[in-house]
Amino acid sequence: MSDVNVAAFEEFLQGWLNRQRNYLDELLSAQELRQQMDGTERMNLLNRVICHYGQYYEEKSKIAHQNILLVFSPPWLSSLEKSYLWIAGFKPGLTFHLVNKTLEDDLSEEQKERLDELKQETKMKERELNDEMAKVHESTAAPPLLDLIRSHGRVCLSRSFMAEGSNVPNTFKEKLENLVTNADALRTETALRVVQILRPAQVLKFFVSVAELQLRVRSLGLGKDAESGNQG
Repeated sequence: MSDVNVAAFEEFLQGWLNRQRNYLDELLSAQELRQQMDGTERMNLLNRVICHYGQYYEEKSKIAHQNILLVFSPPWLSSLEKSYLWIAGFKPGLTFHLVNKTLEDDLSEEQKERLDELKQETKMKERELNDEMAKVHESTAAPPLLDLIRSHGRVCLSRSFMAEGSNVPNTFKEKLENLVTNADALRTETALRVVQILRPAQVLKFFVSVAELQLRVRSLGLGKDAESGNQG
């Protein structure tokens, strides 16, 4: 992976985050104007937000295919953001935490039951992916590779190891790429199925919560890294 490609993804991410802030403003406005907002307008906004997240996963998939090791310790994320990584992304179970925190008093009993069923199903799939990660770990004989994967996906890779000329076996990279693809699919599937359970007004609140959390963690992380760098 060349520095040019890394820079291209960082540029994409910066633009994506700017659009994320704009969408957050739109979502907050939609909440305030809920009574006056046309149902079609609201659904158009929610669909645009969903497509926005889809764009991120498309670009992430491209860079993962070019160099899978990069997405396990992305240079474009802060140290705080990296601490949340689970197989190169957020853990799907976080979705339910946000829903419960945001909509705790606004969920019907039927919704709670459906969400709980989906939560248990998601946990089972997370365990399966953890097992797959462990198998990849165990199947790698070389000690340097055994040290790469810790805590089911939280890894810290040196730039030299991530470099294009690294002698990491292609079979190992392919297994990791498949693992990330499956983890991203679970993240996406879980979020979409949660959205299907919620009412449109609830989805608005949920998307606001997601965007606020992501932007807050990024801001805090960048601030802490800058502070650490200055102290260093």
